[in-house]
Amino acid sequence: MLGGGLAGGLVALAVAARHPDLRLAVVEQDRVGGNHVWSHFAADVDDGDEWLVEPLISHRWDAYDVSFPGFARELHAPYRSITSERLAEVVHARLPAGAVVRGRVAEARPDRVRLHDGRTLRTGAVLDARGPGDLGLLRLGYQKFVGQVLHTTAPHGVAHPVVMDATVEQRDGYRFVYLLPFGPHELFVEDTYYSDSPDLDVRDLQRRIAAYAAAKGWPVERTSRTESGVLPVVVSGDFERYWASTGIELAKAGMRAGLFHPTTGYSLPDAIRLAGLVAAADDLSHPALLRLTHEHAARTWRERGFYRLLDTMLFGAAEPTERYQVLQRFYRLDPALVQRFYAARSTRSDQFRILAGRPPVPISKAVRAIAAARAPR
Repeated sequence: MLGGGLAGGLVALAVAARHPDLRLAVVEQDRVGGNHVWSHFAADVDDGDEWLVEPLISHRWDAYDVSFPGFARELHAPYRSITSERLAEVVHARLPAGAVVRGRVAEARPDRVRLHDGRTLRTGAVLDARGPGDLGLLRLGYQKFVGQVLHTTAPHGVAHPVVMDATVEQRDGYRFVYLLPFGPHELFVEDTYYSDSPDLDVRDLQRRIAAYAAAKGWPVERTSRTESGVLPVVVSGDFERYWASTGIELAKAGMRAGLFHPTTGYSLPDAIRLAGLVAAADDLSHPALLRLTHEHAARTWRERGFYRLLDTMLFGAAEPTERYQVLQRFYRLDPALVQRFYAARSTRSDQFRILAGRPPVPISKAVRAIAAARAPR
């Protein structure tokens, strides 16, 4: 296993549990899990995969809120978070001693991995989970963010997650603030943008987080954990070219395999599904693992054209400062539909309901955006 992030960690845990006699190594150049908070709806996890996810959950809630300039709502749906520290703790506890190998990969082939320090690991198969491929091959928008944990001297009063607070000033595309109450005096605050540009000024967003906290009247004593990221929001692209951008001879997982939600950029539900799929396989030889991961990723990409269509309209037809109206309209829909959307499992009826009624973007602009997205690059 190359990469000890979310996708690599989950596959390693699943394979170690289901194939205890298999010798397994996770090569990670930094630290298992990195520096992240991953969140998901309980409905994102299939019943058969709960055994894998439950030990990783750090925080859980029974409802969440959304807030827009013209609309606010509490939705009753179980919501969960996993921290990178918890992922690392479980990986180190459940994998055999020595299974996590610290090092930087110099060369990877199906039968061996050579590290920069000269060590060589002989393998029967390699699964590459070292982050995204060449995103320049895809037409993209971006979801970018900076998040911090704020520690307050008095209770902050946030009872459950606020998945979107879009009442903030709209700038650099669609902006919202995301809140996770880790405790009465501990609150994760993330400033997030659906933007046309991947440019991210971390210090500026930290200042906006501080200003948001001040406006809420939260007495912040200190901050801990700062994380940032730029996630791809896929408008269009050729899956096979993307897969080949990191080589065609290795099996792949996570972002490297294109296994992420085209609209949100989130990869946790897909990482769970692939981990379960790999762990359930009887044959984990190189040819079988390559075939399994490629076919699964290609099929998943084909099935998600609807989300790329929505992204095309969001980024190509909606004015940046008016994009919040698209999400404001979306969150008025049935909560079960919303959950299926985040899990990338929208039904045909869901798709019709999302697009039906008053168009969230001008029709003429939507048509031009779709035509432009389908044009060859």
